[in-house]
Amino acid sequence: MIRIKKAGRVTAAVLAAGAVTALAGAPAQAATAGTGAAWQADVSTVDYDDVNVTGAGGTLTLADAAWHRTAQVFAGSEGSFVTTEHALGSPANRVSAELSADTPKGTTVEVDVRGRTGADDWTEWTPAGTAFKTAVSAVQARISLHSDTDGVRPAVKSLGLSADSVPQVNALAATAALTYKIYATREGLVGGTTANGHVITSRDHFVALPSGRGLSPKASGSYSVRVCKTDNSRCEYAPVWDVGPWNTKDDYWNPASVRAEYKDLPQGQPEAYAAYHNGYNGGKDDLGYKVGNPAGIDLGDGVFYDGLAMSDNGNVNVTYLWTGTGPTGTVKTAGDPMNVRASASTSAAVKGLAANYARVNIECYVQGDSVTGTFGTSTIWDRIGPNNYVSDTYLQTGSDEPVAPLC
Repeated sequence: MIRIKKAGRVTAAVLAAGAVTALAGAPAQAATAGTGAAWQADVSTVDYDDVNVTGAGGTLTLADAAWHRTAQVFAGSEGSFVTTEHALGSPANRVSAELSADTPKGTTVEVDVRGRTGADDWTEWTPAGTAFKTAVSAVQARISLHSDTDGVRPAVKSLGLSADSVPQVNALAATAALTYKIYATREGLVGGTTANGHVITSRDHFVALPSGRGLSPKASGSYSVRVCKTDNSRCEYAPVWDVGPWNTKDDYWNPASVRAEYKDLPQGQPEAYAAYHNGYNGGKDDLGYKVGNPAGIDLGDGVFYDGLAMSDNGNVNVTYLWTGTGPTGTVKTAGDPMNVRASASTSAAVKGLAANYARVNIECYVQGDSVTGTFGTSTIWDRIGPNNYVSDTYLQTGSDEPVAPLC
């Protein structure tokens, strides 16, 4: 991430008052020859997965500098822009950014990048210039704009990107996705807009985490979670579409080596938990709000009421599905979530729901009842969690054949 402020800099050279050019990822170690590539991102074409920004005149800025999504989450106006996917000529593990922007006092501009590792698999959004833990074949950048003063806008003039490879320090090893017991709250806010631009509907099926590193673009689920009751009697698989309920840069599921902030806290412990129970950070979140509960995840009403059948806020088991490795599939329905069954039968007990767009990990497959779904008719059922099965006909896997071994 590049964060540009008028009064400060991160590997930034100030050219004039309120105008900066920043270069992220100046090589600290030798890059592998032959893997580099450089290109200019188009910052003038705004589309459906961009939030509160305009590219009129070829300059990217906030569309409404008085737009406040959620007072508790963002103090000031926010906007985000996701570049089109750029295919690399050869795999690389680092993407650097050179940004030209006007940043009046009280405004900031940040750049994060992510890399494609599979059909619908991506690295987390990572600060530009930071090496990924694996090589990637294509990349996207996300520009985040912020203003603390209504009517005052930052403006991005250009974004240059380059990819190369550096020696791996902690390469990814095959592993199961991380799971932690987390206090959950219900989001509600029907009619409001999430951090990725989704307008919240009644009984909606998404979750919020307190960091944009695992935020899926609108109408996608590249970052999804499995949320289960603590006895695992019911679960829902849902995309991450919002940031909250407390904090905006607390990727607590990550180890201290890559955790953006609060590196002294145990992996898996949200800052809100420490603030609420232990008075950490004076009992406040990263925006200075007094933390009113220990929540590390917000649940859309549909996840809360229908997926988990919860009646009050409380602890749940959260699996951050993108942190694992192995075959994956993306749920594709007509819109509503699909039932998750206890076995490969349409009459088996319902164990929860899988939301449209959710990206799920496929552990193995079995033969079961014939089902006609989005992708045809089949007797193949995929196990996506402990005693959790869905018909393969509703999963986009990129193959007509099973992508995981037989159970």
